[in-house]
Amino acid sequence: MKKYICELCGYIYDPEIGDPDNGIGPDTEFEDLPGDWECPICGAGKVDFTEVEE
Repeated sequence: MKKYICELCGYIYDPEIGDPDNGIGPDTEFEDLPGDWECPICGAGKVDFTEVEE
């Protein structure tokens, strides 16, 4: 599963963990997040995230 990083604050969205504090369960791919999902740290939108190169 691909991880994505917020370009504004450095938060890394890990699909294996999801975003449980905001109702996003484990194994939720970044592409499957709701369009209005925001970074839980700084509130940035999905457009401000880029794929993490591993």
